[in-house]
Amino acid sequence: MTQSTILFDVHPSTGVAVLTLNRPLRLNAFNLEMLGLWREALVRVATDRQIRALVITGTGKAFCAGGDMDELESFLTMNASEKKDYLWENVHQIPLLLERIDCPVIAALNGTARGAGLDMALMCDLRIMGASVVLAESYIAMGLMPGDGGSYFLPRLVGVPRALELLWTGDDIDAPTALQIGLVNRVSPDGSVLSDAVQLAERIARQPTQAIRFTKRAVYQSMNAHSSLRAHLDTISSHMAVLEDSPEFSQRVSAFKARRKKN
Repeated sequence: MTQSTILFDVHPSTGVAVLTLNRPLRLNAFNLEMLGLWREALVRVATDRQIRALVITGTGKAFCAGGDMDELESFLTMNASEKKDYLWENVHQIPLLLERIDCPVIAALNGTARGAGLDMALMCDLRIMGASVVLAESYIAMGLMPGDGGSYFLPRLVGVPRALELLWTGDDIDAPTALQIGLVNRVSPDGSVLSDAVQLAERIARQPTQAIRFTKRAVYQSMNAHSSLRAHLDTISSHMAVLEDSPEFSQRVSAFKARRKKN
């Protein structure tokens, strides 16, 4: 029996889900089958409130090498309109679904991520990278521009000048450089990347769920070019009013008061 190209597991005790790209012989390059299963898993994450954090990783020695070259052959036979529809209806649904997800999403970069594979990591909220892993926005080597959101996400992480340099040169990015420029949050020993990412996800998942989700929304909404300070603070006042009316807030206030009395 053929093993699924996407593995998806939810740990009920912690609320942490792990989505694993599972085509190790192809360095987890994605094809239509994988994209379909990936979308199904993300829809569940977006709608299942029992899932409080998501970790995305790869099987074997790669996180994701980008699009599958075999399917690229058929892609090249399409006309421009068909190519646009293919990207929008398949590949681009991944970042659009991730944008809907309010819970934290952490990329555990167990191995190389290049081109669209790196774009997939950039779509996540946080990134943990193996010490020997190498990343690259490698589209330029094929005479292309980032096709999956890299030109949107990368400047927001590392700034416009540095992003343009990486996009224009396609240079390899090692772990110390990625950490220095803010491309990743942490560097872990190669064998510990997934466990460290899950540990961080579990730590975040233990925090009040609604506060985590509202904070993520507020941060990303504030990065919208049309968002003013006035609009941001108006949103925050609404979110805070809801959070301060929640059982989690009341319980933590009571616990704080109890600790203060003991001291």
